[in-house]
Amino acid sequence: MQHKARIALTAIGILGLSMAAQAQDGEKYITLASTTSTEASGLFDAIIPQFTDKTGIEVRVVAVGTGQAFEIARRGDADSLLVHDTVGEERFVEEGYGTERADVMYNDFVLIGPGGDPAGIADAETVAEALQLIAEAEAPFASRGDDSGTNRAELRLWEAAGVEADGEWYRELGSGMGPTLNTAAGMDAYVMSDRATWVAFENPQNLELLFEGDEALFNQYGSLVISEERHPHLKHDLAGQWHQWLLSAEGQQAIGDFTVNGQQLFFPNAAE
Repeated sequence: MQHKARIALTAIGILGLSMAAQAQDGEKYITLASTTSTEASGLFDAIIPQFTDKTGIEVRVVAVGTGQAFEIARRGDADSLLVHDTVGEERFVEEGYGTERADVMYNDFVLIGPGGDPAGIADAETVAEALQLIAEAEAPFASRGDDSGTNRAELRLWEAAGVEADGEWYRELGSGMGPTLNTAAGMDAYVMSDRATWVAFENPQNLELLFEGDEALFNQYGSLVISEERHPHLKHDLAGQWHQWLLSAEGQQAIGDFTVNGQQLFFPNAAE
């Protein structure tokens, strides 16, 4: 009897493990490769639960620089992609890794620096002039240096300003936006940030927002559908639902409703 009981309990245990494994396999979730700015600002904490409540699909975010997010998606290690480098996004589709790219939302970049503003960028008329003033003063500048969307935009702005950003005053950190802001605060350096991360940043010390408003600082975010032909193993149906929700009136409303300290950080523009 004891032998039969053990067999029965073993069978029940195996069945239970099998059912648990099946339940785990049946979990509805996608892996989203996205930027540090969308994660650090708190946007995903605000909008993903709304998507999950509607669809039952969990979104697991891998928050990295845009360049790294592209690489993760190219390897087939993410089901969906939400980044902010339109040139890179269009190239991703042209190379066959994606089948669709759509505008989702925008905000802008801003130049931050020490309150004393030793380079005098607060009086600049354009971002190009502001960067030229920083370079001429050889004032410390903290760059992410991590191939993120922000870093790519920053390098394009230096080039457009006709400035070769190098020398001891220019520090490439190889870190995310939050750590870069922390470093800039510690060394009283200038730094370019996306507005969302700056507003949510809690350790400004002597840093202040010194320059904003130039059209060249426009910061567009896009959602990409990854190629099923290139990566057939991905959860394309679930990822498609996330993509369409972001573009829907409901998703766009959720993005527009997100605020930090009473300030709207992302402006939906899928309809445009």
